[in-house]
Amino acid sequence: MMTEVTELIGLEVYTDKGYLLGTVEDVVVDTDDQSVYGLYIGKTNPLLVEDGVAVLVPYRWVKAVGDVILLRKFPTFISISST
Repeated sequence: MMTEVTELIGLEVYTDKGYLLGTVEDVVVDTDDQSVYGLYIGKTNPLLVEDGVAVLVPYRWVKAVGDVILLRKFPTFISISST
């Protein structure tokens, strides 16, 4: 079953542990391969991502797309290092 890229925008994204990561704000497309590269989550759950900053989730981490998006894996916590 194929899904239009625009249908992904606005869907909630849940981790493999069932935690809400955030909502898809944009989709990054690889035009050379004509495939989805990743999902841009603008406002993330601060319990999963330090300060709730935006993340780009690789599409290969997506397990299922329906009324919500389920990830097959996601780190326990993402911290931001200032180097």
